[in-house]
Amino acid sequence: MRRALRSSAAALATISALLLAACGGDSGTENVFGAGGWPGMHADARNSDTSAVTGSRSLDFAWSRPIGGPTPTRATVAANGQIFLTSQTEQGCNLSSFQMDSGRKRFCNGIGPGAATGAPVVDAAANVYVGEEGAMSSFNEYGQLRWRTPVTGTPQSAQFTGDGNLLFVTQLGQINVLDPQTGFKVLPSYDLIPPASYTQGVNVAPIPNGQGLDACFDGTSACPVANSPAIDLDNGRFVLTFWRPGAEQADLVAMWYRGGNDARIDTDWSTTILEDGAGSAPVLSADGRTVYTGDNAGQLWAVDAATGETKWSYDLGYRPLGSPSVSADGLIIPAGGEEGYLLALQDRGDGAESVWERGDLAQVGAAAQTAGSTGYTTVRDGDDGVALLTFDTATGETLDQDALPGATGFTAGTSIGPDGEVLTPTLIGELFVLQ
Repeated sequence: MRRALRSSAAALATISALLLAACGGDSGTENVFGAGGWPGMHADARNSDTSAVTGSRSLDFAWSRPIGGPTPTRATVAANGQIFLTSQTEQGCNLSSFQMDSGRKRFCNGIGPGAATGAPVVDAAANVYVGEEGAMSSFNEYGQLRWRTPVTGTPQSAQFTGDGNLLFVTQLGQINVLDPQTGFKVLPSYDLIPPASYTQGVNVAPIPNGQGLDACFDGTSACPVANSPAIDLDNGRFVLTFWRPGAEQADLVAMWYRGGNDARIDTDWSTTILEDGAGSAPVLSADGRTVYTGDNAGQLWAVDAATGETKWSYDLGYRPLGSPSVSADGLIIPAGGEEGYLLALQDRGDGAESVWERGDLAQVGAAAQTAGSTGYTTVRDGDDGVALLTFDTATGETLDQDALPGATGFTAGTSIGPDGEVLTPTLIGELFVLQ
């Protein structure tokens, strides 16, 4: 009888464990960047805006969907092709998911305001992580809430660390590292801007979690941290832009994340170079030795990742509305801007060399590079229309150009799907997919 009871208890325990595992789901973070798709705002941990997929040189328009509000960030694509997108909607849902093949809506969730300042990040199991005012939340592929963790401020686009945790910085400068399975903090929050002391707090009103969000797109002083960090997965160094309170211009800052039982965050270096701030995220080179970042004065900077010393700067002649795409061999394609055009630069160590320029093309988005020397970006088509341009990254030659029906203005940037699909949302709120 006791043996039977023990066997029954063991069976119940096993069933319970299996049910809990099924409900929780494997986060899949151990292989998130090798799983394919476009897992985060800038595709990978180093913010490279590149894909290992061999891109098609002849695309066709597949479908488009209105999102319901302005869409200032790129589309995120899971390895299974599921699309995730945030938008600035005054009512209704602001986290949407679509099927790649048909454009059918998978789910549409209404989460807190501020979600559109950062793109969702998705793991290999298609769990999605997205910030809102005062919290970071995770949903499964069906849109069901997995967990919600309160934080100070609004998280910008998150990144996965080398040990599989979720790291993000809010616009108010709070750094958090969470366990993606539970949402629990791996270590205490780290505040780049020290909070009020206990005695000061009695007479100081709490800072609203949404303060300065409107300034994040431009990266001005009202939004201290406006972009997603770039992370070196091998050593834990991560780099971000930071406008300190009262400073005349913004800094490029490097920090360390140390995992394990003694998990902690430390400061590495800081350099004040970003004139007028930065509306674009920093990018790490493939070897982790160089950080590339642009400022609002039109300068593209290359900085030594180990020391923070400037290697070179290059005057683009316009303010880029996004971060550059940087290939593994150092080919840099800056984002477009109000007066921006399509060009490519090569990092020569002590300076940037112009490889080619297409002054005839007004670039109205941010490019993505793929294998096979193929790149994609959006360009002005006629007076105010928009087209998706397919080009040879080695020469700048136009390979294909497809008008985006009804699109106007600027786009948020280009993303690449697991089978070479190309996605771009317009800032006014419509998603276009070409295959």
